[in-house]
Amino acid sequence: MRSSAALAALAALWAGAVTAMPALPRSSDVDTSSNPLPSSFKWVSTGPLVGPKADDRNIAGIKDPTVVKIDGTYHVFASTAKSEGYNMVYFNFTDLYSAGSAPFYYLDQAPLGYGYRAAPQVFYFEPHKLWYLVYQNGNAAYSTNPDISDPSKWTAPEVFYPNGMPKIIEDNIGDGYWVDMWVVCDEEEDPNKSLCHLFSSDDNGHLYRSETTRAQFPRGMSQPVMALRDDENKYALWEAACIYRVKGATGNQKYILIVEAFTADGHRYFRSWTSSSIDGEWIPLADTEANPFAGERNVVFEEGVEKWTRSISHGEVVRTEPDQTLTVDFSVPLEFMYQGVDPNAQTEYNALPWRLAMIKQLRD
Repeated sequence: MRSSAALAALAALWAGAVTAMPALPRSSDVDTSSNPLPSSFKWVSTGPLVGPKADDRNIAGIKDPTVVKIDGTYHVFASTAKSEGYNMVYFNFTDLYSAGSAPFYYLDQAPLGYGYRAAPQVFYFEPHKLWYLVYQNGNAAYSTNPDISDPSKWTAPEVFYPNGMPKIIEDNIGDGYWVDMWVVCDEEEDPNKSLCHLFSSDDNGHLYRSETTRAQFPRGMSQPVMALRDDENKYALWEAACIYRVKGATGNQKYILIVEAFTADGHRYFRSWTSSSIDGEWIPLADTEANPFAGERNVVFEEGVEKWTRSISHGEVVRTEPDQTLTVDFSVPLEFMYQGVDPNAQTEYNALPWRLAMIKQLRD
């Protein structure tokens, strides 16, 4: 849960109190001519597809979606938010424009349980023949399930850091929050050489990374190091980091990282970087407010859909290859499920009316 002071600060930012921000760093000398990633992206958005149900849960917002698409079915996990706190929900659908009618399964009904759980990430860990759901619960937590379509089987939470918040995060978090855990593994065949990496953010301009071998996973996470930092402007490296393996790519575009940031007038968008390895140097790709991975500057809305949000916020690419390598084929147009909100909404942070929508990549 976030403190009232922190919520007030976020509300002020949301209202546009932050009107001037330092220039965002940019690299323009990277040769991407032989790689599959474009240097700029264009998207078209649906209207709101999924929101809270009219039930006794009294949810204010649906947030932070993670999604895989298997045999034509979208499997979605998301945070449920209201003033009293967070938990998570699962639903699935086959027709995008009927997503809003999909039944909800609230994950506090499973052994995963009640209490603070938020910001899920789902993937299939092939060595264990299990689905993993990674999320925050005050620590970096996970649950497992042999069947993604049966949400009642998600196990009780276990944590990646048995001793609590690592010291490097304690020392650098300031007045931020430890949030948005994300796991991605490399593709080495030897399980003792293959590494699985755990990323997290602190809402204070720092992105952290830990690692363990695939043979040990989920045990044995190392103490984190900083994978990326912005000491001048924490809002330029905020949260909601996603890392994907780019199918067929080589060189410095083998992996792509996207991170949520704030625009100069307080709305949300995604920046992007690339790297030759998960633990390598991250090179800016589409990483500015003027040229974002996804944001107000490069998202239009479907014909007949009013511009209902100015934020392209916490979400992820729809994955059709759901294993632990998080491989995405960028040679075909992407779908990206995100959270958006009415820019005129005025309420405390936890009670903002977030809704889920989909952007689809437009190709030249």
